[in-house]
Amino acid sequence: MEYIITALITGGLSLVGVIITNVSSSKKIEAQLMTAQAVTDTKIETLTEEVRKHNTFADRITALEVKVAALERREQ
Repeated sequence: MEYIITALITGGLSLVGVIITNVSSSKKIEAQLMTAQAVTDTKIETLTEEVRKHNTFADRITALEVKVAALERREQ
């Protein structure tokens, strides 16, 4: 009978240890994922801003090319 009680206590304590370890690991992984997501969001915002600047620049260059072409035709 003592062996059964000892086995149950040992098993119960092992189960509690596993549960605590899993909860702790889960919280740590969740924190790492949140940090990685924040970094990714920041990079996406930066890239989006750079693309917007590039698009504006491309539009201005196109407008300049049209004006230069018109000036060249006017000179001829």
